[in-house]
Amino acid sequence: MLDRREFVARLLKDRGELMVLTGLGTATFDVAAQGDHPLNFYIWSGMGCTAIVGLGLALARPDRRVAVITGDGDVLMALGSLATIGSKQPKNLTIVCIDNAVYAATGMQPTATGAGCDLAATARSCGFKQVVAPVKIDEVAGVRTLLHEGQGPAFVHARVGTQKHERVIPTRDGYGMKHRFLEASGKPAMF
Repeated sequence: MLDRREFVARLLKDRGELMVLTGLGTATFDVAAQGDHPLNFYIWSGMGCTAIVGLGLALARPDRRVAVITGDGDVLMALGSLATIGSKQPKNLTIVCIDNAVYAATGMQPTATGAGCDLAATARSCGFKQVVAPVKIDEVAGVRTLLHEGQGPAFVHARVGTQKHERVIPTRDGYGMKHRFLEASGKPAMF
């Protein structure tokens, strides 16, 4: 299995203008550990909404690449969003699911992926153009290419261990983060 922190570090190295949304919990800590960035948008609440927010951003900004980096718990909470993404076919959207088969933020309770639920197969059946499941860290180069140039919608199913890493907690100022994100994306905030 992959080490989640190393996987995310390699994924975001030299990320350029990639817009990144993170799901509640450890995905946010992993992205923040790579350094805060004005094109990071951390979703602190709303378990299950990250992928669909990513879809909205990808549809609103077809000129930009959008990556949703989230966990298996978040994806499982809203499986219907995979079907909606598949039906809308945003070419610029990649969902990166970091799957440790547990709800790490709430006490390591097992998720359905540990019992056999296959999120990659689910994404494929929902119409995602590209679905990859890297198992070795040297496969990150191909995933990076998918993030920056691939034909979406794409789904990356990264199975990781349950190693504990330091919690790197970024800003929780939603209003400030929104304005920072919009400004960095080239769209000024209207309010």
